[in-house]
Amino acid sequence: MDWFTAIDIYCERTGPEYWAEPLNALSNLSFIAAALWGWVEAKKRDRTDVMTVILIALAAMIGVGSFLFHTFANTWSELADVMPIWTFVLLFVLVAIHRIGGVRPGRIAIGLALIVGVIAVLFAFGGDGSGSQTSAASTPSTQTHDHSASANTLLNGSEQYLPAVLALLAFAFLSHRKGHPIAPWVAAATATFMVSLTLRTLDMHLCAIWPLGTHFIWHILNGTMIALLFQGLIRSRDARAA
Repeated sequence: MDWFTAIDIYCERTGPEYWAEPLNALSNLSFIAAALWGWVEAKKRDRTDVMTVILIALAAMIGVGSFLFHTFANTWSELADVMPIWTFVLLFVLVAIHRIGGVRPGRIAIGLALIVGVIAVLFAFGGDGSGSQTSAASTPSTQTHDHSASANTLLNGSEQYLPAVLALLAFAFLSHRKGHPIAPWVAAATATFMVSLTLRTLDMHLCAIWPLGTHFIWHILNGTMIALLFQGLIRSRDARAA
């Protein structure tokens, strides 16, 4: 594997330069803002336990990793982008199951094995799990000047986020059914993610009429989604373990 292979899979990037995706890069500040708001609220409510702090740190790392990918735009920075995202998703699901569902850690182990299995399948069939069709643009010249190859996939790599969609929908349904205080926060986060995922999917398809693309809005809305999930988790009381 060449860790420095150039990658161009977003509408905004038209060349290999470091600052070729300014909007995609700077919009990652939304993740930093979500982490800061989460930290302030956690301190205020005395919820600075280890798992909460780790989740907040991971949210900030998502912003940093994505910034690296949208500036360096190569294989190693793509990995720096992907790893914090899926680590955050995995950990948040487990923490939510424990705190909101009241499930004991031992029972969560089964869910952990299933989630890890799903992510492994995503990595196996999606190359690096990021949804970037690097094989469709294998040379630097096509990667930096020809967006058509990367836009061949109808969903633009967004299919990798199906587990996240299903998890949010299930979380929203169950929390609403139980009348849990976190339900409105999860519903808002789910709606936000649906809009953001749609815009991510449309990014490469709209290049001809909107050269800046829509990927930067995906970042902003995902930062908003994480902020909503944080606030719901931090403000809600823990369920009794069962």
